[in-house]
Amino acid sequence: MIRLKNSTTLFYIAMVIGIVMLINVLSFFFFKRIDFTEEKRYSLSNATKENLQALDDLMYVKVYLDGELPQEFEKLKQEVQEILDEMASYAHGNLVYDFINLEELEEKKKREAYDLLLEKGLEYTDLNTQKMGETSSKIIWSGAIASYKEKEVAINLFKNKLGEAPEALINNSVQQLEYSFASAFYALSKKNQDYIAFLKGHGEFSDLELGDIQNSLKRHYKVNRVEIQGDLKALDLYKTIVIAGPDSTFSKADKFIIDQFIMRGGRALWLLDYVDVKEDTLKKNSSTMGVSRQFNIEDMLFTYGVRVNANLILDMQSLPIPMVVGQLAGKPKQEFLPWYYAPLVTQNENPHFLTQNIEAVKTNFVCNIDTIGVKGVKKSFILNSSKYAKIQTTPARISYNMLRIPPRPEQFNLSNVPMAVLLEGNFTSVFKNRVVPKNDYGKSYKVRDTSLQTKQVVIADADIIKNQVDLAQQRYAKLGYDKYTRHVYGNKDFMLNVINYLCGDDNLIHARAKTYKIRLLDRSLVTNNKQMIQFIGVLCPLLMVLFGGMILIWLRDKRYAK
Repeated sequence: MIRLKNSTTLFYIAMVIGIVMLINVLSFFFFKRIDFTEEKRYSLSNATKENLQALDDLMYVKVYLDGELPQEFEKLKQEVQEILDEMASYAHGNLVYDFINLEELEEKKKREAYDLLLEKGLEYTDLNTQKMGETSSKIIWSGAIASYKEKEVAINLFKNKLGEAPEALINNSVQQLEYSFASAFYALSKKNQDYIAFLKGHGEFSDLELGDIQNSLKRHYKVNRVEIQGDLKALDLYKTIVIAGPDSTFSKADKFIIDQFIMRGGRALWLLDYVDVKEDTLKKNSSTMGVSRQFNIEDMLFTYGVRVNANLILDMQSLPIPMVVGQLAGKPKQEFLPWYYAPLVTQNENPHFLTQNIEAVKTNFVCNIDTIGVKGVKKSFILNSSKYAKIQTTPARISYNMLRIPPRPEQFNLSNVPMAVLLEGNFTSVFKNRVVPKNDYGKSYKVRDTSLQTKQVVIADADIIKNQVDLAQQRYAKLGYDKYTRHVYGNKDFMLNVINYLCGDDNLIHARAKTYKIRLLDRSLVTNNKQMIQFIGVLCPLLMVLFGGMILIWLRDKRYAK
């Protein structure tokens, strides 16, 4: 019996060893990771995995987030390391990273490094810290530089958000880590770039006013300014066109060329201001008139399934602007008051995936949108007002004096007024059964009546894509930056999401939309029960060791007592 028992034990030991060895051998040929977290925080999107597996050269990442860091940024560093380890496991040795501590450098070299990182596009956080009752300022770089095949790109990892606590800011930054890295890796490794055309010739925004968004898009696409001028082949090269802020009508020929571009499967982004407001006059005289205007494309948009109304949305959730409200010691007293004509669009309870996890989007003199039932076209509203909005018809008198009168909430009785819509499906040409322009030989062009499967986005506010400019210096600010609050809103992230989706780069959007919880300590609970928590933290491990030792002694005595 003893031999049988020993032989059985040896058999089981050999079997366990064999299984372990077999698993190790199989793991050499087959790769599989299992994520047991509730929100799948360690699971990369399929598109991100495919991009990493397709790397055919070394992707080297320098992360400038090291050294003595505050607790929140230490957490961000840990999450960065975990996401890079996860990505490296799919890159088959083609992803390597290092953490760089700039504080170890001499003061002169440190300043040179700071200037170089700023030039490359990295941002820093100037954090005020308290130690021993003294307040000091500490510069924290929370970014990375990714290099691939003699190309490199800056990756800013810390995502700021207006009015959020430090823990929430870190949470938001962690949620965006996959997108931040995946977007950069995709930009560096993408071989064939799609072409995007920003149209001109109808009073659209200038290159300076579109500088930030165009420069950001150049990471992933080839971006050009295009004037159609009746040329049928003007848009043949492009996958997506952007019509940003026209102020004059479209000719029949240009309208036909845009329509047929969409019929061939081209994608279009329309950013239209249907109410003309002279803001220079408003700033000079404190009042002006908003009047409606037309672009000769209204029938085309209607055929596609949308109508932009020539009115204005006023929203109690809006951008604050400085206003003189009185005198204090003989000097003008200023306060920030909500400017109802500049709604701040935030995520609602069920946000569209194009607005998931982005900062509030600032608008300016935005109109509302209606949709029309069109067979084969799916409509999705992607931007809406808050629950406290109203509509002002045109012609509209616009005056800063309205801010001196307290608002009446009962007048702001409209909820979720649509401002932007996504159209997807097969569209009908507005030139179906119509007379079309003739070519140089006097013959009519052949019209395509129904489009291939495609998509369009219509936004009833052009300013949403325009960055503030300094004409004297010929420089532009970041898209979404507000000079009064000095805050950067989510306009650029939103516009990148929209254009990425139109160009078919859904992988970047779904990586951005990823959400999961960071389970933070309840600070009030910790503060109120600090001594008890410390006592339990010290006593429990000792009791566990003592209890375990007593059990071992009891088992030993029981065994040898026989």
